[in-house]
Amino acid sequence: MAEDRSEESQTGRQRWRRGYEQAAKREADFTTLSGLDVDPVYGPPDDQEPPDRIGWPGEFPFTRGLYPTGYRGKPWTIRQFSGFGNVRQTNERYKMLLGAGGAGLSVAFDMPTLMGRDSDDPRSLGEVGHCGVAIDSAADMAELFDGIPLDETTTSMTISGPAVPVFCMYLVAAERQGKDIGKLDGTLQTDIFKEYTAQKEWLFAPEPHLRLIGDLMEFCSQNIPRYKPVSVSGYHIREAGSTAAQELAFTLADGFGYVELGISRGLDVDQFAPGLSFFFDAHIDFFEEIAKFRAARRIWARWLRDVYGAKTPRAQWMRFHTQTAGVSLTAQQPQNNVVRTAIEALAAVLGGTNSLHTNALDEVLALPSESAAETALRTQQVIMEETGVTSVADPLGGSWYVEALTDRIEAEAEQVFAKIRGMSPDGSMTGGILRGIENGWFTGEIADAAFEYQQKLEKGEKHVVGVTGHTATVGGELEILRISPDVERAQVRELAARRASRDQAAVDRALAAMAAAARTDANLVPPMLEAARAEATLGEICGALRAEWGSYSEPAAF
Repeated sequence: MAEDRSEESQTGRQRWRRGYEQAAKREADFTTLSGLDVDPVYGPPDDQEPPDRIGWPGEFPFTRGLYPTGYRGKPWTIRQFSGFGNVRQTNERYKMLLGAGGAGLSVAFDMPTLMGRDSDDPRSLGEVGHCGVAIDSAADMAELFDGIPLDETTTSMTISGPAVPVFCMYLVAAERQGKDIGKLDGTLQTDIFKEYTAQKEWLFAPEPHLRLIGDLMEFCSQNIPRYKPVSVSGYHIREAGSTAAQELAFTLADGFGYVELGISRGLDVDQFAPGLSFFFDAHIDFFEEIAKFRAARRIWARWLRDVYGAKTPRAQWMRFHTQTAGVSLTAQQPQNNVVRTAIEALAAVLGGTNSLHTNALDEVLALPSESAAETALRTQQVIMEETGVTSVADPLGGSWYVEALTDRIEAEAEQVFAKIRGMSPDGSMTGGILRGIENGWFTGEIADAAFEYQQKLEKGEKHVVGVTGHTATVGGELEILRISPDVERAQVRELAARRASRDQAAVDRALAAMAAAARTDANLVPPMLEAARAEATLGEICGALRAEWGSYSEPAAF
């Protein structure tokens, strides 16, 4: 019997069966719409094993998923990205999304917050609350999550440059709810590499940012073990115009850089690697996206084991969130965006995503209206509850086309890794990334890919329905969400009142202590947390660090 044999002598199928039987499963009807029984996984005939590069769900190299049960154990987390106007408006939207069946929150911040500026900064004029919610201090963060227990809600925050001070404000908000911050769970984007290559929102040169990220990794590993302090983002790389293979390769290279950062801090890779997560784009080429996700898991597991020495499966796992492709949405015939989003979301699910955001049909025009946000949420729920895709782990595994695409994308990614490491003086991934940022290699590669795609559109080799063809329509204009200028005026007034009522001496002491720590190799998170508790503003915290570290301008490229 399989139970009597050592794990090493068991076949992959037997090990999968054992893992599946021991794992918890949801109480659900795992049959087809017509009532046909469906097995939890499919593979080659009983007397054959799949190639090692494919394997079984829950087994290295995790091509077919991290868990033997697939979504039978736990479906993906519905985590809708939302934030607009002020904290009270966004709090209402969060409660709507959670009440409608969302399982987690993903915070969108406005441009001043993303750039580490306060709402009353002259450079913030006209931007407050427009592409996300405005956060100036811990008081805003506390109100943002008012009535939402932070120890019961996983929260993702999409912010990189000022990620650490914003995270400190989140911790203060949890403390003011009376919660134990050691029990918090969620993700913080923090990924600064992709800012220099794609999104272009940074505060300092790369090295000070890496110092902050290393401090955050240490702090979370010691104090908040469930929280994932670094979410490595390929989404913005893809939205900037990269190919699927470039998105995968650049993102994983960045992830390897953060692994090298953790190791350089003396952290145990088996302890800190589970705190790394990923954020990918789900674009419109259905099968290519599925292959991309499967290849990503396989590459990450192999590199973590063979290059960086991770021994435990959890340290080799790639957990990732997916968002459907904003760049695929069209202002023309925006109702078509519902179809695009559904196809992209299904690709993410068939690729094994751990959590998912579906874009709203009007996001190409403005932040989502409440009605459009509900439709986006319902898109996920239809996929989860009506299509049967949660019944079988990796249902496309073994498809000749999908496996060939998976292998092809993996091979292209490995070529990119070799190129990046070849640019490094010491052969490290980190050194190659820093060199590629300085000489503009990453931005050049993305620009070339975007230009090539645009040429194909203009030549008629690629098509966008409603834009390059089928342009006749009976649809009318959408009513979109518009942010009133009153939001900015009110935010500035509240910030002024908050500054007037706080203990300014305590703020000054906290900022001075943080600046002093920045001149040493001490961990900056504790003094930054004290500054947040004192109601120091985001602009003040970031400004104190800019005074120590300077600012950064990317080299000109032509």
